[in-house]
Amino acid sequence: MRLYSVALLLTVFALSACTFGVPISDRGKTQASTTPKTSKSKRGNPSSYIVFGKRYHVLDSADGFVQRGIASWYGTKFHGRSTSSGEIYNMHAMTAAHKTLPIPVYVEVKNLDNGRSMVVRVNDRGPFVTGRIIDLSYAAAKKLGVDGPGTANVEIRTVGSGPAKPKSVVRTIPLAREFERDIPLFVQMGSFSSHDNATNLVQNLVDANESSAKITSLQTTNGTFYRVRVGPLFDVDEANAIVRRLKNKGFQTARIVVQEDAE
Repeated sequence: MRLYSVALLLTVFALSACTFGVPISDRGKTQASTTPKTSKSKRGNPSSYIVFGKRYHVLDSADGFVQRGIASWYGTKFHGRSTSSGEIYNMHAMTAAHKTLPIPVYVEVKNLDNGRSMVVRVNDRGPFVTGRIIDLSYAAAKKLGVDGPGTANVEIRTVGSGPAKPKSVVRTIPLAREFERDIPLFVQMGSFSSHDNATNLVQNLVDANESSAKITSLQTTNGTFYRVRVGPLFDVDEANAIVRRLKNKGFQTARIVVQEDAE
C-alpha cells in the first residue's frame, strides 16, 4: 500500500495493538490456533472511505475470506509513520495493509510464485493501486521473497484463534502485470416508475445508516425509471461487501450491475 495522502484522508482512523507475525510451514500446517484473538480497532474501520476519488467499503466480518491477486510492499518511506489503525508502522514487523478487511486481522499470505507462506497482521489500509490486493511490510516481503521483484502473485486467507469454515474466493484478480480498463459497477436496490417510491427507498436506506445511495433516472421506450444505486464502484470486493451488508439489513433486492445495465 502506498499511504500517499491517506493519513489525511483517513483521519477518523485509529489506534490498535502491537504488530505481530507468525511464519507457517510450506507443508500446509495451520497455526490459526496460535494467533491472538482480535477485536476491531476503534479507528480504521468506517463503513466506507474514499481515497483518490474511489469509495471503499470495509467488510463487516473477515471470517473465511480468501482472495488472490498481486502483493506489493512498503518500507523506509513510511517507517515510523501512523497507519490507518493509528499504530506506528514498523517496517521490521510482520504486518500488512488491505483495503477492505476489518482491522486488525491476521491473514495467511502464500506466495504463489515460490510456495512460501506466513501469517501477517493487517493493521493498515491499501494498496491503492489497480490490481494489487495487499501491501506487505518490508520484513514480511523479505521472508516471502517479494522484496526483490517488488510484487508477487499471492493468495491470502484470514486466520483466527480457532478454525474457520472456508468460503469461496471473494475475488480473483488476473495474475498479470497489465489489467484491462476498469468498468464501473453499481449496487442497485430497486428501479421504479414512480419517483416517490424511489425516494421512499432512499429514506429507508438512510434510516438503516446507509446514506450513500442515490437516485438516477433512465429513459426507456417504456417510460422513465428511477433507479436507487450506490456507485460507481471499481472493485468487485467493495460491491460484494455492500450487497452482503444491505441484505443483512433486510434489503434483499440489492444486486451488482454494470454501468451499461438498463432497467
